[in-house]
Amino acid sequence: MSDSLTLPTPDTKDATGPTGAARGARALAVLRPIAARLGTALLVLLCTATVVFFLVRLSGDPVKVMLPPDATAQQESVLRHSLGLDRPLITQYLDYLWGLPRLDFGTSLFYNQPVREVLADRVPATLLLAAGALVVTLLIALPAGILAAMRRGRATDRGVISVVLLGQSTPPFWVGILLILVFAVGLHALPASGYGTFAHLVLPSITLSVYSVAVVARLLRSSLIDVLGSDHIRTARARGLGPVRTVLRHGLRNASLPVVTVVGLEVGSLLGGAILTEQVFSWPGIGQLTVQAISNRDFPLVQATVLVFAATFVVVNLLVDLSYGLLDPRVRNSR
Repeated sequence: MSDSLTLPTPDTKDATGPTGAARGARALAVLRPIAARLGTALLVLLCTATVVFFLVRLSGDPVKVMLPPDATAQQESVLRHSLGLDRPLITQYLDYLWGLPRLDFGTSLFYNQPVREVLADRVPATLLLAAGALVVTLLIALPAGILAAMRRGRATDRGVISVVLLGQSTPPFWVGILLILVFAVGLHALPASGYGTFAHLVLPSITLSVYSVAVVARLLRSSLIDVLGSDHIRTARARGLGPVRTVLRHGLRNASLPVVTVVGLEVGSLLGGAILTEQVFSWPGIGQLTVQAISNRDFPLVQATVLVFAATFVVVNLLVDLSYGLLDPRVRNSR
C-alpha cells in the first residue's frame, strides 16, 4: 500500500516574504517614532503660542497707541470693548487656541483685517528671501568646505578658514549696509531697496547668508577631515580613485549628517535673521511686519508672526530628522 497522502499544514510565514502581521509590526515600528516626533512638534507649537500670548500683553495697552494722547477714559473704554480686550484673559486665551487649528489668528488691530490675510501678503516675500539666502549658502559653503578639507593645512585651507571666521564674526546688518554703499551707491549696479525683481533679491540674499555660509563651511570641513581619515576612504584611494572622486562618491555622503542638521537649523536662523535684513533693505516680508506689529502693539499679528517662525523652524527640523534614515542606513536600521 502506498504511503498516505500528507496534507500541507498552514504556515505562518509566506515563502515569498513576511506575513501580514510581520509587515504590520514593521510599519508600526516605522510610524511610532514619526508619531512621537509629530506629537513633540505640536507640543512645542502649543508652548510657543502660550508663551507669546501672555508675553505680548506685558508690553502695554494697544489702546494707548491707537488713540491720541488727549483721548478720554470713556473713549479708551469703548475702543477696548470693541477690540475684545476687556474680556477676561483666560477667555481671550481659549478663543485664541480654538482658532489656531482653523488658522484663525484673529483680526489685526492695526490693519483692521484678518491676520491670515495680512500674513498671506507678506510670507511669500520672506520665503523667497530665505530661499535665495539658502541657495547662496549652499553654492558657497559646500565648495569652500570641500576645498578646505582637501587642502588641509595648506594656504588654501588657511585662506578659507580666515574668510569664514571673518564672515561668522561680522554682523549681518553691517554687511548689508556695506553692500548697499558699494554696489548700490558706489557702482549703481544693484538696487538698495525694494522688491519684485531678481536684482532686488541679490543683496538681501547675500547679506542674510553670510553667517550661514561660515557655519556650514566650517562644519563640512571638519566632518570631511574626519571621514577622509577612515579606512574605507584609504581603501578607495588605494584602488586608484582620484581625490575628487573619492570625496564626492565616498566622503561627502558620510559627512552629510551633521551638515544636514546644521542646514536645517540655519533655515530657522535665516527666517529669524530676515527681521534685520528686511529692515535694512525695506523688504516687505514677515520680518518687517513683525517689527511694525511690535511697535503698534498689535497682539494678534505679533502672535501669528512668531508662531509662523516657530512652525517653520519645527517643520524643517522634523523633515531633517526624518531624512537621517535616507542618508545613513545605520540610522534607519537602528529605528
